[in-house]
Amino acid sequence: MWAKSVAVAALAGAMAWASPGQAEPPAPYDITPELIDAAKKEGSVVFYTATDVTVAEKLAATFEQKYPGIKVQVERAGSERVFQRIGQEYSTGVYNADVIETSDAVHFLLFKKEGWLTPAVPKVVAESWPAEERDPDGFFAAYRAHLSVIAYRKDQVKPEDAPKSFADLLDPKWKGKLVKGHPGYSGTIMTATHAMSKALGWEYFEKLGKQDVMQVQSSTEPPKKLAQGERSVEVDGNEYNCFRLQEEGIPIEIVYAAEGTPLVIGNAAILKNPPHPNAAKLFYAYLFSLEAQQLNHDFGGLRSFHPELKEKAGRTPLKDIKLMLPDAAGLESEIETIKSRYEEYFGT
Repeated sequence: MWAKSVAVAALAGAMAWASPGQAEPPAPYDITPELIDAAKKEGSVVFYTATDVTVAEKLAATFEQKYPGIKVQVERAGSERVFQRIGQEYSTGVYNADVIETSDAVHFLLFKKEGWLTPAVPKVVAESWPAEERDPDGFFAAYRAHLSVIAYRKDQVKPEDAPKSFADLLDPKWKGKLVKGHPGYSGTIMTATHAMSKALGWEYFEKLGKQDVMQVQSSTEPPKKLAQGERSVEVDGNEYNCFRLQEEGIPIEIVYAAEGTPLVIGNAAILKNPPHPNAAKLFYAYLFSLEAQQLNHDFGGLRSFHPELKEKAGRTPLKDIKLMLPDAAGLESEIETIKSRYEEYFGT
C-alpha cells in the first residue's frame, strides 16, 4: 500500500496501477435517443452485482422507471461468487451477463487480462472521474467506494466500553460476541483482510481467531447479525448497510478504528459479448450518472467519485477518517495465501 495524508487524495489514488491494454481507449459516449431506442428493442439487461440486493434492486427499479420497456435482471452474490460464476461461464463460452460490478478490484485486472470485458467509457466518467479511478484503456471504472467498519449494538454495549480499535477486539470480554465476513466469499472482506494484514500483521488474525467469532459470508451480513441481536460487535462489514440500518432505527454505532479503516473500491464494466449490447451501454452509463450515484449514496450509503454528489448530513466525511488504502496489484498475488491463512486461524 501507499500513504496519502487526506482521504480525497487517497480516493484519487486507490485504483492507480499499470496494466497492459489496447493502444487507444474508446471514444466517450453519451446517452442518446438512438441508444435508448436500441436498448428498448432489446428489452432487458442482466446485471451481476455484489452490492447489497436491496440497494441493487432499488437502483434497477429507478432505471426501469426512467427507461420504461427495459427490464433489469439483478443477479446478486458476494464478489467471489460473482467472480467464480463469470469464470465458469466465460471459460465455456457462455455469455449470460451484460454488466458486472464487484467490490474486489483484482477481479477487473484479471477480467481484462482474460479479454472478458468490452471497452466503454461513458461521457460522465471521461469528463468527471479522477483518472486514477478509471482504467486507462477504458475497460472499467470505479462505480462505488465504501468502508469496511467495526460497529456495535448500542443497547448491548455501553459507549465507554465499546471498542475503539481493532486491537480492542482481542479483549477477552468480546469472546463469543463478535461477527465477521469471510474473505473467500466477499471482495470487501478480501480487500480489508489484505489491508489489515499489512497494517497489523497475521498474528492479529491468529489471536482474533481464538475469540469464538461468528463467521458469515458476505460483508452485508455482519450488520444484519447486529440488527438481529445475534452478536454485539462486528469486526468487519460494509459501512453502507450500517447506515441503512441506522436510518431504520436499529441502535447501531459505527466505529472508525484507530489503526485505520479499510477503503474498498467497487468497479463496474460491460462484459465481452453482452447479450443485450445497447441496453448494456445504456445501463452502464446510467450507473455513473448523478442520479444513480446520489441514489447509491442517499439510500445505499455508498461513497462516490461524482464531483456533483451532495454529502448526506450526519455522516462522517472521508477526510475525517483515517484509512487503510487498497492495493489491488499487491492483493492479486496474495489471494491464495490470505485464504489459506484465514482457514488456518478461523477453521473455515
